[in-house]
Amino acid sequence: MVVKAPTPEQMKVIAADLGLSLSDADRAEFAGFIGQAVRDLYGPLDAAPDNLPEVRYPRTPGRRPDAAEDPLHAWYVKTSIKGAPSGKLAGKRVALKDNVCLAGVPLMNGAGTLEGYVPDVDATVVTRILDAGGEIAGKVHCEYFCFSGGSHTNATGATHNPRRMGYSAGGSSSGSAAVVAAGQVPMAIGGDQGGSIRVPAAFCGVYGMKPTHGLVPYTGIFPIELTLDHTGPMTATVADNALLLEVIAGADGLDPRQYAPKIDLYTRALERGVEGLRIGVVSEGFAWPHSQADVDRKVRDAVRVFADAGATVEDISIPMHRFGMSLWTPIAVEGPTELMMKGNGMGTNWKGLYVTSLLDAHAAWKHRANELSEGLKFGILLGQYMHRYYRNHYYAKARNLARKLTHAYDLALSRVDLLAMPTAPITAPPLPGPKATRIEQMGPGFDPITNTAPFDVTGHPAMSVPCAMAEGLPIGMMLVGRHWDESTIYRAAAHFERSVTWETM
Repeated sequence: MVVKAPTPEQMKVIAADLGLSLSDADRAEFAGFIGQAVRDLYGPLDAAPDNLPEVRYPRTPGRRPDAAEDPLHAWYVKTSIKGAPSGKLAGKRVALKDNVCLAGVPLMNGAGTLEGYVPDVDATVVTRILDAGGEIAGKVHCEYFCFSGGSHTNATGATHNPRRMGYSAGGSSSGSAAVVAAGQVPMAIGGDQGGSIRVPAAFCGVYGMKPTHGLVPYTGIFPIELTLDHTGPMTATVADNALLLEVIAGADGLDPRQYAPKIDLYTRALERGVEGLRIGVVSEGFAWPHSQADVDRKVRDAVRVFADAGATVEDISIPMHRFGMSLWTPIAVEGPTELMMKGNGMGTNWKGLYVTSLLDAHAAWKHRANELSEGLKFGILLGQYMHRYYRNHYYAKARNLARKLTHAYDLALSRVDLLAMPTAPITAPPLPGPKATRIEQMGPGFDPITNTAPFDVTGHPAMSVPCAMAEGLPIGMMLVGRHWDESTIYRAAAHFERSVTWETM
């Protein structure tokens, strides 16, 4: 790219953008000042090479599987990138959600506007997986810019639930959950801003951990909103989940979301059992207006497994949990409108790694906005409305009140070790049909996240544990811990996994 001085017409446009009334003479004078700055200051910057992390380990671009090979429509690209010859993940194949940069392999992030983009960097989680001896098996589908709790908004078509074709796999990490539940890989990387790891895990019947905000570097992953962005493991077993988190956790010096994260050897927690643990069953996590009665009942039945093993289980009340969606919504629509959309995925005002090639490629959305999913259109229309007419006042107020929500959970977690509730109040719904109305397309994206979204706001670690079935579809039990205390969650999840055959509950 060559940076150029503005033309007279461009000066008119940028002045109008800023509400400035400039005469022709004013614009000409400012154009001269800007032209000199572009030549003397931006010119050398333009000529300098970018400062990007080294890409290690050979790879090929991979291939798009056909429908016969991929009946769930879960894979975007299949490949095989081998890491170090030994390490904690030796022999493990890992799928990446398709918002994760994998150098030399296409990234679409569910969006037709990004199709054809090929990253030039590896995300930190990719490097860590490969350094630990893992193999990257490919990229799996996600929702359009990851902005849905359903699995039907990807520009190439819907991802099906491996437990029942024609039903949602959950979103936005739809492909990650589907390929793990189908037994195609034991591990996958997911992302979570409102429940996008935990909801697909619940719908498909796998283990999905949203770690403490900032525990795992988000570097090199397509952002939505810096205060909500989480990435973490989705696996077929608790042991693999703890193992993958052990590999990918910790500061990388490049992610502004990270503030001295506290890591642990999570696999050491797996055999400790639950005797002596205190588990609070959060009453406000049950009996939502859209809750399914069998989901509520079976999650309560599942929690009794802990009591039978010597844990103290008690009902507790956190009234502010029901206020969580009112806090999450302004953050999750106004923030992404500014950062993900108007900021072309990178925005400004933070230190760390900017993937400039992704910023440039993503800017094309402005010329193809009519292609966005219906839920994303709703989100950015609401976000722009609140920005233009209310100055993002409610984003700011929600962030202020988020401290009270965090305190409410922390207070409860000072009395108990873990919180328990349904991951999603419902089981996987049918995929919207080809004649679905706009509201039918949008509804599946937001209905499942009433319990999950508040913990993206507060950053507490939360895991979906498959705990039962209802009419052939999985139910997830969510376990929530104190900040940086993923180990206690794994302790309980591992005991539950050993103690029951959840598919028969």
